[in-house]
Amino acid sequence: MSNHDNYNTQMTFLPETEDKKNAKRQLAPTFKPYNNRQVQAIFDIEALIPEHHAARVVDEMVEAVPDDQLFSHYKGGGRSAYHPKMMLKIILYAYSQKVYSCRGIEKLTRENIPAMWLAAMQQPDFRTINEFRGERMKVLMDDLFETMILQLIEDGYITMENYFLDGTKIEANANKYSFVWKKSAEKFEAKLKEKIQETLEHIHELTQSEAGTGEKKN
Repeated sequence: MSNHDNYNTQMTFLPETEDKKNAKRQLAPTFKPYNNRQVQAIFDIEALIPEHHAARVVDEMVEAVPDDQLFSHYKGGGRSAYHPKMMLKIILYAYSQKVYSCRGIEKLTRENIPAMWLAAMQQPDFRTINEFRGERMKVLMDDLFETMILQLIEDGYITMENYFLDGTKIEANANKYSFVWKKSAEKFEAKLKEKIQETLEHIHELTQSEAGTGEKKN
């Protein structure tokens, strides 16, 4: 075979190999349909909340409060107010997430799915939130906050050392509030109540500073 024939033989294979490479390059990527400008209908927002979620604990706890106890804080007549159970739920849930400012709570009801569910898609403004927790339901809010923290710790949703961010840690066994030594239990409970009171004092100061203006943010 001559050099010329060998050259022609090589040339006959080159275009075929190049075509195969080009064919692979021309395959378009595939994606799932996506259009965030399209209307998205959510028929059951509760279905988006995991079964074991702090929002559900808050929901059940507030639902257990008798209506009469809450309604006694309202005068008859006047324009309709937001339901007190809804207000309690969004505020307590915000506290469980360590969000304490009224503007921060308002933001959750607009952007956070569990808060939106608890609020039933209603959006009270920050002044309404602050007046509710600082005046209308102040004493009850404190009691419910303590109850909520104890419940969330007991059920394992939060830990004292993580929630209060001071590294405090007291070992317990796997059983709820069943500690190996009585002294350990007493120490834990005393330290926890102390931390709860410190947090409530911070919330009270924040509520007072935000009253009327709502300018201070968390």
